[in-house]
Amino acid sequence: MKRFAQEYGIDVIVESAGTHDYHIGKKPDPRMQTAAEARGYEMTSRARQVKAADLKPGRFDLVLAMDAENHADLHRMAKGSKLHIRMFGDYLDDHWPKDVPDPYYGGEEGFAEVLDMLEEGCPLILQTLAGEDIFDGAFDDE
Repeated sequence: MKRFAQEYGIDVIVESAGTHDYHIGKKPDPRMQTAAEARGYEMTSRARQVKAADLKPGRFDLVLAMDAENHADLHRMAKGSKLHIRMFGDYLDDHWPKDVPDPYYGGEEGFAEVLDMLEEGCPLILQTLAGEDIFDGAFDDE
């Protein structure tokens, strides 16, 4: 998301957090790091757990859950409006599954699939947040 934001000149703060405490303080899975680096992404963050304060309206413009289970967890944790809590899959067409799969227990191809989904959805999310056409006709039929 950060790379797309930089490419399109959108000023956003991007954070990542999990609903469980399994990997707090750890770097991303080495297989994800390898898959991401092969596409030119640098993964520098460390895992943290979502806090109730993260979900307060106004803290973040958009909170994205990668699957339905995490979406439900976020809704249970949130107090007040929950309109800013969405599914990442809401920004993908019907070609993709609604849930972003967790590749942790599978092979390396699962990490590539997740990256494919992120690369598809992130520009649309940024366009939604920016509220304008950031692509300047890049997808117009010629």
